[in-house]
Amino acid sequence: MSTTTRHRTDRTSGPTAQTADRPTWLDRSLAALRIAYGVTFLWAFLDKTFALGFHTGYDQKGNLDRFGDAAWINGGSPTKGFLSFAVPEGNPFKTVFNGMAGSALVDWLFMLGLLGIGVALLAGVAMRLATAAGALMYAFMYAAVLPLENNPVVDDHVIGVIAMAVLAAGAAGTTWGLGRWWAGTRVAERVAFLR
Repeated sequence: MSTTTRHRTDRTSGPTAQTADRPTWLDRSLAALRIAYGVTFLWAFLDKTFALGFHTGYDQKGNLDRFGDAAWINGGSPTKGFLSFAVPEGNPFKTVFNGMAGSALVDWLFMLGLLGIGVALLAGVAMRLATAAGALMYAFMYAAVLPLENNPVVDDHVIGVIAMAVLAAGAAGTTWGLGRWWAGTRVAERVAFLR
């Protein structure tokens, strides 16, 4: 038996069955990808909440704001700057995104999404829900930046959608995460989408 491949004879459903005959390097690669995306989502939440000095947002005049009013805890809107000023001219959805800018409901949904997706990906739990929400968030961000500047079809948002699908299909929460434990909880057993 190879030391880099796990072989199992029982074919139960769930994450264990999905990863039974896969090489260890593949499981670790998926886990690393999951953790990297988890850090990306969680960092975006923290930076927009506290204005930690990175690309936090835009001020009321459309200038990049660092350590200032754009911080959510300072009363700034985590969506207003981007949806007001960064959606390019010629975007077919510009009026829709501009109309959502600064809405308290949109701010809360966006921030809870960043936090929930980030924590779930880092922990390796509720991967189906987290990756579906992550893919949806990337799809919305893709729509907001149309037309693309560097490539007519693919940008990092499309790659994010694909990565979310790969993480979900690959049971990425089972290595270096709590996915196996989570799959055995009552919540995950009763609601398959929460696995």
